[in-house]
Amino acid sequence: MPDIHLMREHTLGLPAARKVASAWADQLRDEFGMDCRLDNGVSSDILHFSRTGVSGTLEYSDSRFALDARLGFLLAAYKDRIEAEVSSKLDRLLSAALTT
Repeated sequence: MPDIHLMREHTLGLPAARKVASAWADQLRDEFGMDCRLDNGVSSDILHFSRTGVSGTLEYSDSRFALDARLGFLLAAYKDRIEAEVSSKLDRLLSAALTT
């Protein structure tokens, strides 16, 4: 079971969801030094992310984002704070995409 699990429904469609996921991956790389790898599918994609102490996936489709992350021992102490920050960043990106 993941330490962090977030789901967000949306009405963006897959092309716009891909843009949101790409922007989120860029933030992960820039702010946290995460390694990100994308597996493109026909109706959904999976963004894999990792660095020391955390790994997970962001699976997204034309109508949903689902994030699952596992925290290492040291980061587990900050789970609530990390979850709030991840949730906030994803919500801001989704909101921005909906208004454009």
